Parts: sequence; structure tokens; C-alpha cells
Amino acid sequence: MGMAKNSNNQGIGKDSNGHHKYSGGVRGAIQGNNADTPPQLSKAERIWQVIASVPEGQVVSYGQVAQLAGLPGYARFVGSTLSKLPQGSTLPWHRVVNASLEIAPRNSGRMREQKRRLRDEGVMFKGQRVAKAFHWTA
Repeated sequence: MGMAKNSNNQGIGKDSNGHHKYSGGVRGAIQGNNADTPPQLSKAERIWQVIASVPEGQVVSYGQVAQLAGLPGYARFVGSTLSKLPQGSTLPWHRVVNASLEIAPRNSGRMREQKRRLRDEGVMFKGQRVAKAFHWTA
């Protein structure tokens, strides 16, 4: 697979070990809607592009990712796509939370890892929810 790029010349691809990576360009949102998302990208690649553009210290919901990828109504597909990322992926999967700004319940080890990564980026929680100040709006 070649390197797919968004409007900021930021690419998503796989390294020689098959791990997903992003590179190049200035970090930023895929602009606008699906009209700006290259149609040759698969649904998963479009999701990866959006997630790669979420700034450090911010979170986005599964539904927002789907919308920004031009896939409205595909929030569950976003979750499914993220669950298939290989160990060692550099894609910032931990920045995706549910619509209530909570870490989605799943394997408790992965939940702890997600919360740790978010805290390492300066994200604060109110109870189990990410504080609204850290909710990214593209």
C-alpha cells in the first residue's frame, strides 16, 4: 500500500513491520467533509487519516471521526477499525472516546492504557469523563 495523504500532506501508511504510521505535513484536521477526502482511500484509511489529525491533548468521539471521514453513521465501524490496529501502531487511537466523552468500556488493561496516555498528554478527567475543555472540534 502506498502512502495516502490528506490535504495537509500528512500521510498514513504501514512501515516495514506492517505497523500503521503517519508522517509528513503539519498536523491538522482533514478539511471539510467527504468531498475533501480522497475517494480512492478505503473506509479504514479515511478513519486513520482523521485520527492522525487529532491534536495531542485532545479527544474526539467515534461519531465525530466517522463524520469527518465522510462516513456518517459509522461510529461502530470506527471502533471496530481501531480494535484491529496491530500492537505497536503509532496511530493515536487513545484520543478516541465515546459520545459521552468517556473511555469506551472494554478490556480493562486497554482502558487503563488509554487513560494513562491521555493523562500523559495533559488531558484531565471529571470522574470517568474527559473534561469538555479537551474535546476537539474540527
